[in-house]
Amino acid sequence: MKAKRARSPEDAPAGHMSDRVAIEQIVGQVVSQVLESHVPQLREELVRRVLEQLPAEAAVSANVTVENGASNLLKGVSAIHAGTTQKEILRALLDNTIRYCGRAALFVIKAGAATGWQGRGFGKGDEDPVKDCALDINTGAAERAMQSRSAFSGTSSEMDPRFVSEFGAPSDDQVLVLPLVLKEKVAALVCADAGTEAGGKVDAPSLELLVAATSAWLEVVSLRKQAAKEGASDAPVEKAAEPVPQAQTVSSYSDPFAGHAPKHVAPAPVEEPAAVAEAEPVSVAAAAAPAPAADSLPQMTPEEADVHRKAQRFARLLVDEIKLYNQAKVAEGRKHKDVYDRLKDDIEKSRATYRKRYGNTAAASGDYFDNELVRSLAEDDSSIMGANFRR
Repeated sequence: MKAKRARSPEDAPAGHMSDRVAIEQIVGQVVSQVLESHVPQLREELVRRVLEQLPAEAAVSANVTVENGASNLLKGVSAIHAGTTQKEILRALLDNTIRYCGRAALFVIKAGAATGWQGRGFGKGDEDPVKDCALDINTGAAERAMQSRSAFSGTSSEMDPRFVSEFGAPSDDQVLVLPLVLKEKVAALVCADAGTEAGGKVDAPSLELLVAATSAWLEVVSLRKQAAKEGASDAPVEKAAEPVPQAQTVSSYSDPFAGHAPKHVAPAPVEEPAAVAEAEPVSVAAAAAPAPAADSLPQMTPEEADVHRKAQRFARLLVDEIKLYNQAKVAEGRKHKDVYDRLKDDIEKSRATYRKRYGNTAAASGDYFDNELVRSLAEDDSSIMGANFRR
């Protein structure tokens, strides 16, 4: 008995190919429109949540009123959220940190080491003195921030002596090290202090808020890019395989995480030469959606198995987004066993998106979206979803 040969795009009739291309374009547009329509809501939710964590005194400084302090913070968060690439987001973070400290530097973590990317307040000139500067993260304030994954405040004696020797000790002898955490992993450190001139101050709560907002927005951007890739992943015509370029091994001023992906953060796949790629420090959906085992899709053609895998990934992406922006509701829902009631609107909107894409495909019978709801939101206990949850 001859083995059935998988159909390639070249085997399809021209009319069928044309229809498929048109359908894929429509699906991609629908997915993009749904995500874009959610962005303003997500941005407002992020601003609201980080402000809820801000102590009342964080908005007050020696020279501004409470109203001006809050207004500046909102402007800073908005500037960060206006970024659409990793480079833009991190530059906006550094540009706004200088409102709340004398100087700040961002160090990218790679294989247990930290390398300077950019700084603010370290002097003028075309060359950034922070670029490519090494920071010891195995001792002192940097080590404490790495281990706790939270901001650590200490004295200049707790900083890398090379850093203090190169740039001078802060005027008040205090330093603040803030970890940039993505998917619970430290991808970078922001080191801030009052600067070397007398009278400088550090507003730690405001800096913590800006870094937290940056972490959250980087994850949003990563989710959106992953969704866009999913929308284009069913393209019928595939390019011939090309050699994968080697990852960049030196620091990049334009792309802070190119070649600096820490060993404890899964690096994003390289799709362009490292010199121009906007690689994400953490691919949220990819980290959360490993490919299913080959024997989990038995007796299927390669084409059908591929559709099932993509449906699983897309379901996980949608549910991850729900979970990311409703953490408090998820926690309360688990406690009271009514997750579905608390998240009904978000769940049904995402369900509609999933069905539009995979409801009429070979993956329709897989029930992947509802399975993912139970797995991710209810920790594999369907009773936690509540009595009103129906598959």
